[in-house]
Amino acid sequence: MQMRASRPTSPARAFLLTHVRHRSTPVGHLTELGLIQNVQPAAPCYPGPYQNNETCAYVDAQWTSEAFQADTAIGLSYPTESCPVVNIAAGQQPTQNCTLGDQPVYTVNATSPEQVVAGIDFAREHNVRLVIRDTGHDLLRRSTGYGSLQIWIRYVRQGITFQNSFKSSARCGCSNTSWTGSAFKIGGGYTWSDVLGEAASRNFIVVGGGTPQYLIDLEQSVGCLGGWMQGGGHGPAAHEFGLGADQVLEAQVVLANGDIVTASPCQHSDLFFAIRGGGGGTYGVVLSTTVKAYPTTRIAAQQLSFAPLNSSYMPQFMEAIVLMHNAYPDLLNNGFSGYGSWALRSPTPLVYNYNYTLGAETNANFTTGFTHTLSIFRQPAETAQSIFAPFLRQLAPYNGRSLFINITYSSFPTYAAFYDALSGIESPIGSSAAIGSRLLDGKALTSPQLNRTLDVVVGRPKEYTSVNLVLIGGGQVARDGADPYSGVNPAWRTAYLHNIVARGWPPGADVATRNAVYSDITNVKVQAMKDLAPDTGAYMNEGDRFDPDYLKDFYGQNLDRLSTIKRKYDPGSVFYCPTCVGSDGWREDPTGRLCPAT
Repeated sequence: MQMRASRPTSPARAFLLTHVRHRSTPVGHLTELGLIQNVQPAAPCYPGPYQNNETCAYVDAQWTSEAFQADTAIGLSYPTESCPVVNIAAGQQPTQNCTLGDQPVYTVNATSPEQVVAGIDFAREHNVRLVIRDTGHDLLRRSTGYGSLQIWIRYVRQGITFQNSFKSSARCGCSNTSWTGSAFKIGGGYTWSDVLGEAASRNFIVVGGGTPQYLIDLEQSVGCLGGWMQGGGHGPAAHEFGLGADQVLEAQVVLANGDIVTASPCQHSDLFFAIRGGGGGTYGVVLSTTVKAYPTTRIAAQQLSFAPLNSSYMPQFMEAIVLMHNAYPDLLNNGFSGYGSWALRSPTPLVYNYNYTLGAETNANFTTGFTHTLSIFRQPAETAQSIFAPFLRQLAPYNGRSLFINITYSSFPTYAAFYDALSGIESPIGSSAAIGSRLLDGKALTSPQLNRTLDVVVGRPKEYTSVNLVLIGGGQVARDGADPYSGVNPAWRTAYLHNIVARGWPPGADVATRNAVYSDITNVKVQAMKDLAPDTGAYMNEGDRFDPDYLKDFYGQNLDRLSTIKRKYDPGSVFYCPTCVGSDGWREDPTGRLCPAT
């Protein structure tokens, strides 16, 4: 049976075409503002007007590239199922139609603030659903919207500038900020690879994305201005210097009425609060930020991994997992932070057993295993070893008897050297998954219930569940809870571990299979973590998009204040995204249209 690629269709299509082609006002000249009629990246793989086998082969080869997806108007790091890529070269054939699904119909490929304003004005004046996109790196589908117009800010780039001593852009300065250190102004849709490179060239550190290769996040390629920062933003330097949102000293924002304003502690301070952790895509479009910069320093790192020698030692493996979780509050209080991952059965090996005498891998198939990479700033490797020694003694009885354990330490003269060696690695993307998470505090990590919770979260081996550990709590993350201009979920201030659970499905899986996985994440695995830590919350950028309590879990005690700010700056709900503040006032009807909830 031949499947055909459909041309973009939606209630907005004919309306947009008419106004784009015939309006004579500046707002109507969207064609002059880089208007793109969206086509799915994989459309060349399907019979129809876009079919091209050579292009399809190229798309298939690039599908798992973060850069390819980010450079495509509606490419997504975690694509929807409306138009999957097809490996024509391997003899695969389409098994479904290729449609836009819930992707935007048109994109304004903005290269200037004025183009962003024009796109917002057009959507507001004509009641067209609006989507804001930077790189498309989003797990909650906040960069999608059925029948919508998308404003793409990736190419609004006006430079990355360094300030040796931060000076507010306010005419008379800003007495409400105490920061007198260095700063970088990020003038547009840059990624953290761009900004971290600029910082490294001057021997400075900025808090940006970047996680070890075994995690599902690829934050080196995440945009600096969008959901990462506005939702909180974690990275390797966050424990030492604070979350990404808490680095922002001021920002330039386009409002729903088209005005461009500066948000800072002295100007639009309520908006400043909201965009610093209260979620992206709903209060305005952030065009630039000025963020704190810190002199570089030496870093010590530890890499620990362990795996059961065989399947009969699974109980001992789980005991060691619990011991590590018990240890994390003390380790983070002593300066460690980092990332980890573990699984009962991973699609790819997690732990490698190197035979150094022979110089060969003698067992490279530990798909059941645990691994973490921790770092400590301003300390030598010897100090890191000393701090970890008591916890290593707890693991010693397992070593060689029931578990293979490997531990190494290393030192780096600068943050850039550490980052290049152990972080900021781009792993393949391009597949869908169901994820959920919970912020776990010290009480949860030392609870007698922890063992049972971890059993439920990791599930059965045949589920191929991955559990990812973001260990950046405590430290400056906790201390920044005193910042009156921080809209970050207060649960971050007491958490040590941001615990992520993820499951995927085979290519071509049917709707029932995918829904069963989503249900398991929401109703079983995330619920188990909620039972363990009922008074915390979840990190919105890596949370469960089907969480029935998302407003409470993602925003915590800040919700009422954020909702008031949303109504003030966007009374007409020009900005909407799923799970964002204000989204509970809307619903999607069976056709996909966005309608008032009441």
